[in-house]
Amino acid sequence: MTGGMILFDKPQGWTSHDAAEAFRRMLPAGTKVGHCGALDPVATGLLVLLVGPCTRLQAMMQGLDKAYSGVIRLGVETDTGDITGKVLAEKPVPPLDLKALQALMESFIGKIDVPVPAYSAVKHKGRALYDYARKGQPVPVKRRISRIDEWEALSYKAPDLEHFIRCSSGTYIRALATEIGGRLGCGATMLTLRRDRVAGLKLSDALTLEDAKKLSLKDLRAMLEGSLKSLQEVAVRTAK
Repeated sequence: MTGGMILFDKPQGWTSHDAAEAFRRMLPAGTKVGHCGALDPVATGLLVLLVGPCTRLQAMMQGLDKAYSGVIRLGVETDTGDITGKVLAEKPVPPLDLKALQALMESFIGKIDVPVPAYSAVKHKGRALYDYARKGQPVPVKRRISRIDEWEALSYKAPDLEHFIRCSSGTYIRALATEIGGRLGCGATMLTLRRDRVAGLKLSDALTLEDAKKLSLKDLRAMLEGSLKSLQEVAVRTAK
C-alpha cells in the first residue's frame, strides 16, 4: 500500500483517534494511520493524517506551527477550559471594546509559560492529567512554554470574542482562554475552535466527512500518491 498524507476536516464530537480509525478501516488490513497533532473533540478543522511508511514522519509533522480561529466566551469558567466542561463560576463581564481586547491579546505575543489544562493528555508519572481529573484526584500542575506569533481580535459581541491565532505546536487554546479570563477578572472559556492551517497545509484542501464517505479504495490510493509531493515539500521546509 502506498503511503501518503490525508488532510481531513475533523467534525465536532470526533476524537483524532476516531478520524485515524475511520480511514484505517477504509484501507487494507494492517495499514498504519497516525495523526499529527490531536484536536479536542469540541474542536473542528484541519487534522493531518499519515498513512503507511509515511507515519515515520509523524514526530516531525506534530511539531509544525498551527493557526486557529474560534470564539472565547467571557464571564464563564469551566473545569476543562472549554464549553463542554462543568461550570465553576460565572461572573459579570466588565465593559470592553475590541481595541482593549486586542491590546490584551497582543501582550501574549512571544514565548509564554502557562499551566496545561487539567483535562489534557499530558502525563505525570505515566498517567494523563485527565485521568487524575476524572477520578476526582488532585491534578498535578504542569506548565508548558509555547510561542504566539499573532493573536488578533476579530470581533466582540459580549460575551463572545471571535479571534484568530498563529502559534507553535503544543499551544493549548483552552489555556489561553483561561488566562484571558483571569486577566480580565471575569473568567473565560473556549466556546469554539477551528484549526485553519498546519504550516503551509490549508483547511481548504481538506476532505470533509461527506467527501470521505464517497471515496473508493482506488480514489484513496490516488489521493495518497498525489499527496507525496506536498508531504515532501513540507518535510524539506521543516528541515531547513
